[in-house]
Amino acid sequence: MQDVMRAASAAGAGRRNLLRAGVAGAALGALGMPGAAMAQSRGRIAFANGSAYDTMDPHATFDVGRVAYRLNLYDGLMRWLGNPPQLEPWLAESFTVSEDGKQYVFKLRQGAKFHDGTDLTAEDVVYSMERILAVKKGAYPLFATLVDPGSTKARDRHTVEFNLKAASAIFAATTHDIYVVNSALLKRNERDGDWGQGWIARNDAGSGSYILRRFDPARGFLAQRFDGHFKGPAGLQEIDFRYVAEVNSRVLGLIRGDFQGTDPYMPQDQITRLQGDPNMNVMEAESTRLFYATMHHKRPPFNDINFRKAICHCFDYDGWINNILSGSVVRNTHVIPNPMWGAPTDVAGYTFDIDKAKWYLGRVQAPLREITVAGMIGYEQSMQAAALLQNGLTRAGIQSRLVNEPWPVVSNKMRDPEQMYDMLFLWRSTYYADPHNWAGELLATERHRGGNASYYSNPEVDSLLARALAESDQAKRKPLYEQVARITSEDAAALFIHNTKWYGPFRKNVQGVRFCPIGDGQEMRWLSIT
Repeated sequence: MQDVMRAASAAGAGRRNLLRAGVAGAALGALGMPGAAMAQSRGRIAFANGSAYDTMDPHATFDVGRVAYRLNLYDGLMRWLGNPPQLEPWLAESFTVSEDGKQYVFKLRQGAKFHDGTDLTAEDVVYSMERILAVKKGAYPLFATLVDPGSTKARDRHTVEFNLKAASAIFAATTHDIYVVNSALLKRNERDGDWGQGWIARNDAGSGSYILRRFDPARGFLAQRFDGHFKGPAGLQEIDFRYVAEVNSRVLGLIRGDFQGTDPYMPQDQITRLQGDPNMNVMEAESTRLFYATMHHKRPPFNDINFRKAICHCFDYDGWINNILSGSVVRNTHVIPNPMWGAPTDVAGYTFDIDKAKWYLGRVQAPLREITVAGMIGYEQSMQAAALLQNGLTRAGIQSRLVNEPWPVVSNKMRDPEQMYDMLFLWRSTYYADPHNWAGELLATERHRGGNASYYSNPEVDSLLARALAESDQAKRKPLYEQVARITSEDAAALFIHNTKWYGPFRKNVQGVRFCPIGDGQEMRWLSIT
C-alpha cells in the first residue's frame, strides 16, 4: 500500500498553474449598516438563494443550487478547499491506495462528534455509503458503477475500507460527497425500510459546523453553530439561507441590508449595479463552471446530427457574451472548461450562422416539429439564453416553445428521459477538480439518468473515458480527455457556450469569505460579521 496524502497535495499544487487563483479568505472592511442590517451584527448572516430547498437529506441532492445545507450541516471524508481547489483531509486524517488501485483505506480522525454528541465512527461511514447506494439519489451516479453494496468495511472504529470494482483515478476526489450521517439516529427513525428518508428530509443527522434549527421548503433553513465541531466553532452563531426566486428581490434585499450575501446567478446588469453600491463587495474569481444546453439525443429529430448542428448554429454566441453578459465570460467551445487540464485548444466550435443552420436542416431526415426549450426560474441567465436561442430558431424556421421551471422540478425531470425537455440551459459546476467532472459526467452512457441529461451515447467516447478513469498518470489521461472533447464537439453532443467567472456579492461587513469552485463559496464556517 502507498500513502497518497502527499500525492493529493502535490496534485493540488500542480493545478495552480492551470487555474488562476481567486479570492480566498478575503478580509473586508466594515462600513456603517442600515437599520435592517443592525440585527445581524451579533454573528448572524442571512443569505438569499435562487434555488428552493425541498429537502435536508444530504444524500438526496447533488447540485450547487442546494449545496449550502450539505456543506454546512454535514462533513465528508475529504473536502475541496481554496481556488485552485485542493483536496484536503476532513473527517479522514489520511488514506492509502492498493497497488492495483481498487482498495482505498481511510483513517478517521478521532474525536469527531455528531450534533447529538455521539462519536462519529467507521460504522457511520459504511452506513452512509450503503445508504447512498440504496436510495439511488444525489451523488449515487458517482459511486454506482464503482462500489457494490456490502463491499465497504469498517476495519475498526477509525478505519474504513472501500473495495472498488475497478481502479478509478477519481474515487478519492469524490469522497467529498460521501456526507456522513449518524447511523444510529437514522436507524431509530426508519419507517418500512426507507433508510430514514422521510425523517431526515426535515431533520438533522450530521456532524457539520452548523445544526439545523428550522426548515421550511417555502422559506429555506436556519442553522445554529455547533461548538463541538472537530475544526472548532465556526465564526457565525447562526446562518439563515432563504429561498428568494426573483433576482430583483435578492438584489434589493442585499442593498437594504435584509441579506448579507446572495448567490451570483444573476444578469450582468445586476452585478454591475451591486458593484456600484458603496456598501457592497462583489468579489471576482476564476472558476470552472460550464454553461451549456442539453439536447435530447433519444428523441427525434435530435437523434439526427444535422438537426443538432443546425441548433448549434442558431445561438448568437457573440451577442450573448459581449452584449448580454458584457464580456464577463469566455467562450468555451467544448465540454471541458478552458482552464482545466485536458481541455483542447484546437476546437473551433460553432458560430451563429442562420444560413448554415438552414443548410443542415435541409439534410434532416425526420419531420421537424415544435421543440421545447427550458430555462430555470431563479436563474435569469438560463431563461435569457433560452429566449435568445428561440430567436435564432425562429429565423431558421424551427418552431419552439419556452418553459421555465424551478430547479427541484428541473432536476427530477433530468433523470427521466420521458419527462426531460428537448433542450435545457444550465451550468455544470465543479464537484471535483478533474476533467471527468465534465467529460465523464455529462457524456458517458453510464451517466444516463444522472449527469448525462442529453442521453448522449457514443461507444468511442465511452472507451476513451473508461481508459482515462483506469489510468492514474495525468500526462496519459490528458490526451484522452482532449480527444473526447473533440469528438463530442463534432457530434454536437450539446450546445457548449461559455466558462463562467464567479461574482460573489456580499455586504462589506462580511469577513472571511472563501471561494472554492466546489461549493461555490457557500461554506459559512469561515465567515464573521463586523
